[in-house]
Amino acid sequence: MDVFWRAPPVARTLTAATLIQSLLYHGRLITGRYITFVPRKIFFHLPPQIWRLATCFFLTGPDLEFIFDLWNLWRYSSALESESGRFSKPGDFFIYILFVGTVIQATAGLYLGYSTFLHDTEFRQSALILGLVWTFAQDKRGTRVRFFVIDIPVIYLPAAMLCITMVRGGWPAMLLEGTGILGAHLYDFITRLYPAFGGGRNFIFTPRFVQRFFYKHTPNAGYRGYGTAYHAPQPSEPSPSSQGQASGSDAGERWGSWGSGRRLG
Repeated sequence: MDVFWRAPPVARTLTAATLIQSLLYHGRLITGRYITFVPRKIFFHLPPQIWRLATCFFLTGPDLEFIFDLWNLWRYSSALESESGRFSKPGDFFIYILFVGTVIQATAGLYLGYSTFLHDTEFRQSALILGLVWTFAQDKRGTRVRFFVIDIPVIYLPAAMLCITMVRGGWPAMLLEGTGILGAHLYDFITRLYPAFGGGRNFIFTPRFVQRFFYKHTPNAGYRGYGTAYHAPQPSEPSPSSQGQASGSDAGERWGSWGSGRRLG
């Protein structure tokens, strides 16, 4: 349990929700009619069943795919939200998930007419996971990863996974899975590429109330649920290295005040 609570908050919550709902679904304790993405139930039903906007992502495949989907979801979401990942600032990964999920629902849900987006029960694809993999590949560009039994550049990992999906499910499965990559690419374009190379403005930002919700440490150092965060000292505060240099110079001044040394023997 310590590993779970030390993990980033959004990654562990997303994985735990997927685990619980998938167990209930594959154990036949709940049916898909209450958790899938059905636009008329969300936008034209009274009261609106808004929970479907989230539950349509919390479903894995059966058998071994249950393990693989959970592992991939945990692996890539934790890597992106960790302190060394792309979304190390509190709340940024939450906004990323909201944006990518909205794009998937607009394209795969409203336009293509599908109802689940983590793992489709017909084509056995993972639109959300492919979005995470695409962002992970961009973040780790220049490294290599193990894909089955071979090592490939990480930048080719999404394409390799798409090829496997096309072999297993055909073009419809590949198209459905590609909506996750589309959402991740749009986020990267709006937040990084367009502001950096096009001189435009980043229109996607993390609201203050979201930052406050995830931000749970003191101004200089503190404990998070997934590690300890440190901030650079203020200009008025001496850094540890400067303190060490100062102490060394003081020692040199005291040594010089003792007079010239004499070698014994």
